Amino acid sequence: MARSRISPLAILENLLFVWFGFSAILLVGIEIASIPPFLQVLGRAHPLLLHFPIVLVMGGLLFWILPKSYKSEAYTQIAPFLLLLGANFSGITVIAGLVLSSEGYEGDALFWHQWAGMITFWGGSFFYFFQKRKQNALQIPSILLMLCIVLTGHWGAAITHGEDFLLAPLKTAEPEVTLAEAEVFEHLVRPILKSKCESCHRDGKVKGELRMDIVEGLQKGGKSGPFILAGDLDNSLLIQRINLPLEEEEHMPPKNKTQLTEEEMNILTAWVNSGATFDQKVADLPEEHELFQFASKTFDSKQEYDFDAVSDEKLEELNTFFRKVNPIYPESPALELSYFGIAAFDPKSLSDLQEIRTQLISLNLDKMPLGNASLDFLNDFPNLEKLSLNFAELDEDQLERIPNIESLKELSLSGIQLSEAAMERISAMKNLEKLFLWQTGLSAEQKANLRAQLPKTEIDFGFDGSDVILPLNPPRIKQERILFSESLEMELSHPIPSVEIRYSIDGTEPDSLSSPVYESPITVTSSGKIRAKAFAKGWIGSQEVSSVFMKSGIKPTEYLLLTQPNPRYQGDLEETLFDQIKGENNHTSGEWLGYSEDPFVAELMLKESQSISELAISLLYNESAYIFPPTRVEIIGWKNGKSTIIHSEKPEQSEQIGEIRSELLSYSLKDADFEKIQVKLYPIQSLPPWHPGAGAKGWVFVDEILLN
Repeated sequence: MARSRISPLAILENLLFVWFGFSAILLVGIEIASIPPFLQVLGRAHPLLLHFPIVLVMGGLLFWILPKSYKSEAYTQIAPFLLLLGANFSGITVIAGLVLSSEGYEGDALFWHQWAGMITFWGGSFFYFFQKRKQNALQIPSILLMLCIVLTGHWGAAITHGEDFLLAPLKTAEPEVTLAEAEVFEHLVRPILKSKCESCHRDGKVKGELRMDIVEGLQKGGKSGPFILAGDLDNSLLIQRINLPLEEEEHMPPKNKTQLTEEEMNILTAWVNSGATFDQKVADLPEEHELFQFASKTFDSKQEYDFDAVSDEKLEELNTFFRKVNPIYPESPALELSYFGIAAFDPKSLSDLQEIRTQLISLNLDKMPLGNASLDFLNDFPNLEKLSLNFAELDEDQLERIPNIESLKELSLSGIQLSEAAMERISAMKNLEKLFLWQTGLSAEQKANLRAQLPKTEIDFGFDGSDVILPLNPPRIKQERILFSESLEMELSHPIPSVEIRYSIDGTEPDSLSSPVYESPITVTSSGKIRAKAFAKGWIGSQEVSSVFMKSGIKPTEYLLLTQPNPRYQGDLEETLFDQIKGENNHTSGEWLGYSEDPFVAELMLKESQSISELAISLLYNESAYIFPPTRVEIIGWKNGKSTIIHSEKPEQSEQIGEIRSELLSYSLKDADFEKIQVKLYPIQSLPPWHPGAGAKGWVFVDEILLN
């Protein structure tokens, strides 16, 4: 009697019923079942298994979806086998997924993913058994089963990556947050938890009974104890787990996940240590606080204003030889205004400011003869934040009537004798953040009373110089021009004839021992920078004074800008670089090219006869207007079609807000005969923590390139 042979096809068909039964048992009893370790391994293999059955089942279904394909010979040989094999692997994948769901997964996404997976398995199996009988009626069911596979994958991705994973690229970006608006938890802590923790601790996947996607879950903690304890680093589960060695099983995030950076760990630690609040604003923290320092690097601290900017034409009309109006930083609608020239000042000209009354936030009337002009006009400026009246000509009646402007944050009245009535008026200005009262004739008692009445105001009464060695004033530098063709003569002077002036023109800082002593006018024949200090016995050496000098050089045969400046600061475009006009120390003068978003890149074409030994770049620095040294300078030369990086330097960055000044960066080219030179200047992308605009983008301003 011949032994019957069991075909592989029959084995696969019978296995489908095994998977049916096993999956049905798990579907009903997974919550009460005790899963042995070997099955847990199978469960965790679920993500590895799921892609294979998807390909097989969808490959088999295509034969019924494509018109007339089920009548082909390929269908009869390939499609049923693909469907059978895919259904078997679907069954194994479903079982693995059900086992895996016992490890802390829950939520709507899990529910729909489970049932869609079961329907895919059951549907594929039934489809296989009935496909021989009703071939002509299977096209629509095939499409529906395909759709079910897609939805299963979608809900699976929602469990693994979050509900918004699929459509996240299409969502509108959240508005940028300023430092003033930023909240400690929402904008510093939550982004870390979302990127490094929530994939395992959120709706649909709650490992360790801990949810981290909602505040209530963080406050509740997990099965191992409190997640956070305000101010208690030792007993907060969060701090314990992130500080465990990476090899430890309980280290978080797990070692197969992206780890926290040092800064992220510091932020979480500082948050817990400072009370782990969920509604505190960054602005309410002291500036020296760790979290404030972290936030200042992240968020744009530029003051946002909701009023419109004044037109360039109106600004040009208001700017005169005795009055200067500028945006407080490039592209800001807020304006600052200063008056110059006592003889030319007319109090009636203050009425011109009505046209910018909304935009004016800073007004400087230092030393101006205000006569009998009423200061009530200041009430017309609803957003005025800073008022400077140092050494202005004001009588007692004017001082007693200084308006108490609600928006005013800073007031300067140095050099003015203040009466009791004036002091009473000033003491009522409770909104002031800073008050400067140098040389105002106040007694120690009056100063103490004022401090008591304005406890939240930073008051500066000036420096008491009794029995103190004072610093010298800096020397003066006199030069007829900055740009010269052959040579330039410079003179140094000081109001105290007996002081010793030391200087340098080689870039070094002048000192009292080794630097040259100034004795007669200095003649220079190349570009550079002179630095000078004054020294005298019994005095502290003066602050440094400096000035650049620039030798007008060779003009390239061709030159062009490869990146475009900001439209508000585009000067005369590439012609600005070689027009032999030195820009004023004012970024709005129209003589500068301003870059913030993109680096400055210029390309210079040279003749064979133009042998260049030095390249110098004229720059403007004004930290208060966000204009900083470039973070990197690159100079690239081309010769015989090959490029060479001649210089790649990171200039020294500013450490404090300095005066507005021109600077010169000079580089030796070693007399190389280049066909083409490219100059790149990279603006600072994040202002340093000490700057009022910490974290904001800075600017690079350039006006000349000199080739010699």
